[in-house]
Amino acid sequence: SLYGPLHGDGTAFEKITPTAYEHLALIPSEEDLAAAEIEIAQMENYLSKLQAVLDPVRHSNGYRVIIIDCPPALGMLSMNSLAVADYLLITLQCEYLALEGLGQILRNVERLKQAHVNDRLQLGGIVMTMYDGRTNLAKQVVDEVRQHLPDLIFNTVIPRTVRLSEAPSFGKPIFAYDPHGLGAVAYRSLAAEVITRFGLK
Repeated sequence: SLYGPLHGDGTAFEKITPTAYEHLALIPSEEDLAAAEIEIAQMENYLSKLQAVLDPVRHSNGYRVIIIDCPPALGMLSMNSLAVADYLLITLQCEYLALEGLGQILRNVERLKQAHVNDRLQLGGIVMTMYDGRTNLAKQVVDEVRQHLPDLIFNTVIPRTVRLSEAPSFGKPIFAYDPHGLGAVAYRSLAAEVITRFGLK
């Protein structure tokens, strides 16, 4: 993982792992990153540690896009991610409690920009996930987000499906585990929206 590079031991390039998919590489996570949450907070320039680690990769022109997958909490690693990102993509469960979390995230983005930690950071979009079309609650949550943030919400809604839940336990992305299922179809549609929105064609 990036635990070593965050502490000055090695580089991000050394952690990049190829995958079975063309044009897709990853840097794995590990349990040690939980300790990094505490350790980074005690370092100088604690909000720019991830930026220092990823900048050589960003400027190498070896990758068109770097996606940082953050836990659903605004800890030190997530704040470091916001400090280095160009865009924030929010995945929001179709539940009312998730709406409260959305407000907190948006406030933190504004604080980072006001403090000039990352002036280029923009909210790139909101993806509604775990949508259960059989419930009025899910429909109401989606409608509320569309009403307040119509330009940010993606048209594609990711459904709640058993196959999507099962895929990680088999160590496979949904495109390999159930390539023709509702989940895979939805994520392909979302990918097409992301490509169009950010000019990645």
